[in-house]
Amino acid sequence: MDAHHEATRNPPTQYSHPQILRVITGIILCMLLAALDQTVVIPAVPAIARDLHSYEHLAWIVTAYLLTSTAATPIFGKLSDTYGRRALMTPAIAIFIAASILCALAHSLPQLILFRGLQGIGGGGLFAMAQASIADVVSPRERGRYQGYLAGTWAVASIAGPVIGGYVTDDLSWRWVFWFNVPLGLLAIFLCDRALRLIVVVPRRSRIDGVGAVLLTFGISALLLMLSWGGTTYPWLSAPVLVLGLLGLCLLLALAMQERRVADPLLPPRLFTNDIFLRGVAVAFFASFGLFIATFLLPLDFQLLHGFGAEASGLLVMPFLVSSTVGAYSAGYLTRRFGRAKPIILSGLVASAVGFLLLATTEVATPAWLIMIESVVLGTGIGLCMPTSIVVVQNAVEGRDIGSATGAVLLLRSMGGAFGSTMAGSLLTLRFHHALRAAGIHRMVNLGSLSQGAAAFMGMPANARHAAVGGLVSGFSLAFLVSALVLVVAVLVAVRLRDIALRTAPVSEAPAVGH
Repeated sequence: MDAHHEATRNPPTQYSHPQILRVITGIILCMLLAALDQTVVIPAVPAIARDLHSYEHLAWIVTAYLLTSTAATPIFGKLSDTYGRRALMTPAIAIFIAASILCALAHSLPQLILFRGLQGIGGGGLFAMAQASIADVVSPRERGRYQGYLAGTWAVASIAGPVIGGYVTDDLSWRWVFWFNVPLGLLAIFLCDRALRLIVVVPRRSRIDGVGAVLLTFGISALLLMLSWGGTTYPWLSAPVLVLGLLGLCLLLALAMQERRVADPLLPPRLFTNDIFLRGVAVAFFASFGLFIATFLLPLDFQLLHGFGAEASGLLVMPFLVSSTVGAYSAGYLTRRFGRAKPIILSGLVASAVGFLLLATTEVATPAWLIMIESVVLGTGIGLCMPTSIVVVQNAVEGRDIGSATGAVLLLRSMGGAFGSTMAGSLLTLRFHHALRAAGIHRMVNLGSLSQGAAAFMGMPANARHAAVGGLVSGFSLAFLVSALVLVVAVLVAVRLRDIALRTAPVSEAPAVGH
């Protein structure tokens, strides 16, 4: 059924700096909420297992959030193009708050997993609305400057999340990890509702693509489950993994057919005829691929090859996270200074590939300070690419497609991260087990036990420990080397990116606000 609604249109003059800061302040709090919830719950997982008397399917506490937040992101993006950012931001935060309360009150693991999935829907909306709202009030040329703020927020969440989660779990209860979201969420509603009123609106008419939303949700969920289960829960060539992969591809094919025939598609086909859009989302995929691989492998490298504990390895990873934030801020300054994004993206991808190549040379005797320097090269490169890829995409599409385009970028980011983590884990365990078998050792040690650090090798004979360490060195080197090669492919993709000048005004036509 057709629905009357209003489409947001920016006024002819640019927003003042105080007005932009009002919007950014609310957005940053929303980003902090969503980003923290991806990391703060991880240290609480053992306590949750003890309290709920269930040790099966604990990974689903994290996986459920990932699945629903990834699938919800493009849907919220499209709906915000129809009904407006403010009209979608408030429900997203409300869902997030309600789900947090339900998580805190959960009495069983299935309940908690269900409520975490609901929380992911709200979190996906927060990410999509935060990135799209910036496009409504800030020109592409200035946008990188504010994208740096969001990158800094993500880095803070990555560092502070596990620390806060561990402290709260030890000194209070794991349930308070979720209770703390309530006051923060209410504050976010107040700030965002107040800030997003700045965006002026004009009438528009549209139709919601419900079938496309269902196909996208189940298609992406199937592919993410395939990446999550492959090589861990089930072998890669097992029936469940193959069926999930085939199902996901079939559903996405059906989605493509659906989007071609509906009047107002969830992912407009015109986006996929835009070569800048296609290469921009590809860069976002590759940058997120590198970010998640480094975040996954660096702590394990410090723990397993160099004997550091979990807390120390977290501190040693901080230069990587800080450098990625510095890279994001630098990208914002450079785009504002020169009005071009392609040189920044190419520089970032080349630096990322070099960083991975340097890390591929890591041995047991490599000092930690040298690994940190190599990780800074990698982090700076990734930081240059992450916010710039969004700016490039938003700069290349029409105002009516800002939400859809932003949702697509964030979707490909999530897929890149999932693919990167899966690939890194698979390569590491493959080389590790191959080394054990080559040494005549048939004791299986999975990646989950490896995360315990050096304790994973306790009880092994000396020859087994030697073979295991050799396998790990080989596994880390292979994973980092393959990552470097993937980033080289990214460079080849970006070389052909058309470098159009970044606009100096916000989008001229944007989302819709319904009554």
